[in-house]
Amino acid sequence: MLYVDFQPALIDQVHDRLLSAIVDGTLASGRRLTQESVAAMLGVSRQPVSHALQVLKRRGLLTEHGKRGLQVAPIDSRRLRDLYQVREALDGLAARLAAQRMRSGDASADERGDAEAALAAGRKLGPRTAVARLIAADVAFHSAIHRLSGNRAVIETVADQWPHFMRCMGLMLAVPGAQARYWREHTAILDAICGGRAEEAEELARGHTASAGEETARRLDAEHERTPAPTRGGRP
Repeated sequence: MLYVDFQPALIDQVHDRLLSAIVDGTLASGRRLTQESVAAMLGVSRQPVSHALQVLKRRGLLTEHGKRGLQVAPIDSRRLRDLYQVREALDGLAARLAAQRMRSGDASADERGDAEAALAAGRKLGPRTAVARLIAADVAFHSAIHRLSGNRAVIETVADQWPHFMRCMGLMLAVPGAQARYWREHTAILDAICGGRAEEAEELARGHTASAGEETARRLDAEHERTPAPTRGGRP
């Protein structure tokens, strides 16, 4: 039983590799996964795979599929709307707290610098940038605002749900003009925060997240209407 001592690190590695594949669509919705198939795919033993699969299941990224397998969970627009409603409130709170900290001088230069750097990096991305990079830049900006708020609970709560948001963010970021609009909105949010305008910052942040969530959910509904229902079975 000596393997127990080093298993946690390997479990984390398997979890992170599977999570990345689910987020970027390499493992698409409905893809069947078994301990055997994942172990063979990653070149590891079945035990860390078993633990990693159960963690992803608890996070809602995998669902039961038959007696012995799991499958990548579908992206549910109703669930997505629920998540965006919560994130709207938290993004608004984070923006307001960040503006208050800027006004009072409690925010550090590093915290402000991180937010400004994330904004500048995102605005440099062009329309031909890979969607994965666009998603990463968007997450980096919002995460910087959450840190600027000084509220650890906001950071932790949203961070745990990022995989669900990231799975479908590409739907909107690939729409012509959407990327430029989002970064204009990001710019306005950070401008209000740095100016210490708490109410304005909160309103802008809430409006940005609410509209992005509803647009994404509607587009997801449209995608589902155009996609035929998958057949049961298939290769693992």
